[in-house]
Amino acid sequence: QVQLVESGGGLVQAGGSLRLSCAASGRTFSSYTMGWFRQAPGKEREFVSAIRRNTGSTSYSDSVKGRFAISRDIAKRTVYLQMNSLKPDDTAVYYCAAGEAGAARVVETYDYWGQGTQVTVSS
Repeated sequence: QVQLVESGGGLVQAGGSLRLSCAASGRTFSSYTMGWFRQAPGKEREFVSAIRRNTGSTSYSDSVKGRFAISRDIAKRTVYLQMNSLKPDDTAVYYCAAGEAGAARVVETYDYWGQGTQVTVSS
């Protein structure tokens, strides 16, 4: 079992920055690929970014590439999402997730999810 707790969401003006954190407890943190997803009202949950468990390689959706950066601190069992140049379209609940196998961009890859943190970007 893995427990995930997100923090760092809030209200920010367009062009601003936020850093989300996801603290993990339970099984070995480095055993999991860690992903960030988001869900806006009336829309499906969508992939934002992931960092793979073995290589630490990262991937991003086209909509956030160049603006967001994912990183992890294995000793602190925490994954981060640095979000810069935020846009109103980035407004959503952001979820952290952990999975052991499968494509990093696919929701079904992930076995454990946090409760989500709200990010609101005003224009």
